[in-house]
Amino acid sequence: MVSRRKLLAGGTTIAAGAAAAAVSRMAMAALPEPVLQTRPDTMPPLAPATGRPYRPVVTLNGWTLPWRMNQGVKEFHLVAEPVVREMAPGFKAHLWGYNGQSPGPTIEVVEGDRVRLFVTNRLGELHSIHWHGQRLPNGMDGVTGLNQPGIPPGKTFVYEFVARRPGTFMYHPHADEMVQMAMGMMGFWVTHPKGHHPLIDDVDRDFCFLLNAFDIEPGSATPKIMTMLEFNLWAWNSRIFPGIDPFVVRHMDRVRIRVGNLTMTNHPIHLHGMEFQVTGTDGGPTPRSTRRHEITEDIAVGQMRQLEFVADEEGDWAIHCHKSHHTMNAMGHGVPTMIGVDHREVVSKINRLIPDYMVMGERGMKDMTEMEMALPDNTAPMMAGQGPFGAVGMGGMFSVLKVRKDQKPGDYGDPGWYRHPPGTVAYEWTGSLPDPARFAAEGGGSMPPAAPVRMPVEVKARKPGGGHGGHDGHGRH
Repeated sequence: MVSRRKLLAGGTTIAAGAAAAAVSRMAMAALPEPVLQTRPDTMPPLAPATGRPYRPVVTLNGWTLPWRMNQGVKEFHLVAEPVVREMAPGFKAHLWGYNGQSPGPTIEVVEGDRVRLFVTNRLGELHSIHWHGQRLPNGMDGVTGLNQPGIPPGKTFVYEFVARRPGTFMYHPHADEMVQMAMGMMGFWVTHPKGHHPLIDDVDRDFCFLLNAFDIEPGSATPKIMTMLEFNLWAWNSRIFPGIDPFVVRHMDRVRIRVGNLTMTNHPIHLHGMEFQVTGTDGGPTPRSTRRHEITEDIAVGQMRQLEFVADEEGDWAIHCHKSHHTMNAMGHGVPTMIGVDHREVVSKINRLIPDYMVMGERGMKDMTEMEMALPDNTAPMMAGQGPFGAVGMGGMFSVLKVRKDQKPGDYGDPGWYRHPPGTVAYEWTGSLPDPARFAAEGGGSMPPAAPVRMPVEVKARKPGGGHGGHDGHGRH
């Protein structure tokens, strides 16, 4: 952990933060000490030292904000400030966040708790926080100009309300929202039930993360804040695969995964290997009569979903957004489709002028995992995850659920790759292949065209053989 003084002195703020006025030591003396965390690792759950007990959550590549008790009130201190977030090994971004990270730390309370939140603004513009999904007094809802004045740079505002209902919520700005959220300002909020709740089951492991998106051009570090649709980095808690930690669980654990969406599009979150039930939304726990078994749940903008399952299948199971372009890291949107095009003759001519010229996508984008083409500084490769059998070929919103029988209760350490029992891994067939069967009922063509075709067009598929060959110098097979 890096001290606040070292962080600010180390040049990690951007110009807007440098222009913000500082909060004096005297003004801070009565506040809870602001806790800072800059490491991108998944921190252990924060067991409650005071107040009513509960099973804490584990924030994927994040942490839970400590609090202090002050005459029966839980007090937290959030500091809105510029941060540097490592989104993947070798790639860091200049973002805005809270207490040293984007997203900010998770806030955990118990139903019925009286909560007081001090929010200090170290940005260069007005700020506010909306407590997404909370029941609270109107003046605490956090919409600048509607419910409160904006928090000026260098000032601290106080929000205070009772956590009236259990569930999973979020927090984010409602001041210059497009800019501040595009820069990564958001966080998770969990309100645990104060006792047994008929719709909330006990679980052994409870994870949470936010879906967020950025537009950061290769070689740069600051998001483009005016992007509306064409984001190129799809992230979980401002991390992209292979920078996203795995979900580590014990075999037969009951697992809850809480997912909140603060991007500008929906995300179908898909789990391999087992089914889950949707047990909650940001409206609260779902009635048992509405729960269904799914393997994919579409989460719309501004929504939260609780997914619960029993981890009864050992292995390393993928969990990811099922929009294919959301499992790839930064690249340009204007790359043409070159699949099946034989580049060799033209490449040999271009190489005389540009020795390092490289063809992209001749056989598909999976080739990108094997390329050694130099990237601009501070750029994450499109697909760089390595698994036990080679390149995983994924990026963005992708991680792994690791289920192990020998994982100890409460142990979240990475157990390494799964050791498959003999005979349980797909293998190459080396025998002969039979001719494909044809149905006797196959008919002729469709109905005749209204007008005769003037000139027949013949399209041939270019089929590569084994390895990287499969054709001669003229593109024939």
